[in-house]
Amino acid sequence: MMHDVLIIGGGPGGLAAAIYSTRAGAKTLLIDRVGPGGQAAMTEKIENYPGFPQGIGGLELTDAMAEQAKKFGLKIESGDVASIARGPERGFTITTRGESFQGLAVVLACGSVHKHLGVPGEDKFFGRGVHYCATCDGPFYKNKHVAVVGGGDSAIEEALFLSKFASKITLVHRRDSLRATRILQDRIQSNPKAGFLWNSEVAEILGENSVNAVKIKNRASGETSVHAVDGVFVFAGLLPDTGFLRGFIELDKDGYIVTDDEMRASVPGIFACGDARKKPLRQVITACGDGAVAGVFAARFAEEAGRST
Repeated sequence: MMHDVLIIGGGPGGLAAAIYSTRAGAKTLLIDRVGPGGQAAMTEKIENYPGFPQGIGGLELTDAMAEQAKKFGLKIESGDVASIARGPERGFTITTRGESFQGLAVVLACGSVHKHLGVPGEDKFFGRGVHYCATCDGPFYKNKHVAVVGGGDSAIEEALFLSKFASKITLVHRRDSLRATRILQDRIQSNPKAGFLWNSEVAEILGENSVNAVKIKNRASGETSVHAVDGVFVFAGLLPDTGFLRGFIELDKDGYIVTDDEMRASVPGIFACGDARKKPLRQVITACGDGAVAGVFAARFAEEAGRST
C-alpha cells in the first residue's frame, strides 16, 4: 500500500507532524519502535511546555498528542526501522525488521539515544545496576544509594526524581559547576539527599552479579577512588538515532540531519524534525514546531507528487 506520508519516530516531533499531515488530508502512517512518546514520555514532569503552568507528565502529554493525531486518521505501526530507499517505482520504501512500507514523502523524527560512557562494567551491568531512565527504573532503588552521571538538565531532572526513592544521590560531573538551568541547579543543591563529585568521571563500574561500586577518576589530579553505590544512572548526553541514514541523506559531522527552514533534507521528499535535526535547541516545544512545518510540507510534497488512492 502506498501512503502519502510515512513518519519514522513517535516522539513529539513525529506526532506533531502527524497531526498536521493528517489534517491536510494526507494518508499518514507513523512507525515507532515501541509506540508513541519518545524520550518525552519518559519524563516525569515537563514544566516548560506552554499552557501548563503546573507542568504536565511527559506520557500524559504525548498520549494526548497521539490521540489527537489518530482522531484525524493517523495509523501507527510498531517496528524498528532498518533502512530507507527510493522506489521501487516512486516515493520511498522503509524496511523494518519484518515489513516494508511505501510512501510518497517521509518525515524523519527518529530522535536520539542515550550516549554511553564506554567504561568497563557499563555493558556488563546494563539492567542490573546501570540505567539510562530514572522514571523507568528509579522505583527499584528505594532507600538505596545511586550515582547520577551528568550535569545538564536531563541529569538533574532525573536526579530529582530519584530523590523520591533513593536515600542518597551522588552526582558525578566532569566540570566544576552544573550546566543545568538555574532553577534546576537550585533545586538539586538544596536537596539534602544530593552530594557532588566535581571534576570527576566514572572510570569503571564494579560489582559481581550487580553493581556495588564505581571507580571515580578526578580529572584535575588523576587520582582514582572507589565509592560504594547500588546503582548508576547515566545522563551523559544524547546522540541522534540516524545510523541507518548514513549515505542516504546529508548528515553533519555529529550525525544530525541537515535541513532547510521548511524541514527539507538533502533528498527531495525527505523531511526531518525533532532531536535528530541539526539545530541550536532541542526541547519538546521545538520538536513540535519542527514537526508542524515538516508535516505541512510533506503533505504538500505528496499532493504535488500525486497522492495515493
